[in-house]
Amino acid sequence: MNYTWDWNAVQESLPLLWDGFKITLLATVLGTLVAAVLGLLVAMAGRAPTRLVTVPVRAVTEFIRSTPMLVQLVGAYTIFNTVEPLTIGITVLGIHYASYMSEVYRAGIDAVPKGQWEACRALSMSPRRTWQAVILPQAVRNVLPALGNYGIAMFKETPFLAVITVQEMVFHAREYGADHFTYVETFTLAGLIFLAASYPTSLLMRKLEKRLGH
Repeated sequence: MNYTWDWNAVQESLPLLWDGFKITLLATVLGTLVAAVLGLLVAMAGRAPTRLVTVPVRAVTEFIRSTPMLVQLVGAYTIFNTVEPLTIGITVLGIHYASYMSEVYRAGIDAVPKGQWEACRALSMSPRRTWQAVILPQAVRNVLPALGNYGIAMFKETPFLAVITVQEMVFHAREYGADHFTYVETFTLAGLIFLAASYPTSLLMRKLEKRLGH
């Protein structure tokens, strides 16, 4: 059976997909901010001097990394059914990717030369001052490209939010396709929008990696 591409469907669905893209972008930006901040806190907690902190932190992190994000989304949506779905989606995205970003931060912190730590102790710098002025600036600089790549990965996984009724771009593509029997056009258009948004960002991350000497 020959298939005829429906350009009218593309034209009609584009405004809907654009509205959904705004939600997709919002979820990505806020989710990345949550993941970046929370991941850093988890990485620092993992270096605490007591196992009362490090063991629970590692256990929770491993649990999050070992379970699918789709299961986490559905579980959170079921438990917190009075909370706005978009808020749940952003929170789950942030927590899920924080478990991965924490390992990136850990690697960056471990890459800071031991002499930097020893110099801080020799100067009698407080732990807070040591982290803020010496360790974190070097660690974050080393891992910035990897953090950016996780942000791109999060952007491409925002379609999972459709399962908890968040009206992001793929949600609109599916709804319009179901109403007009034009799945090919709407999902192709959604894919092209994802490509147009993520590919330039990927190129920017590569340039950043080269500039930082990675």
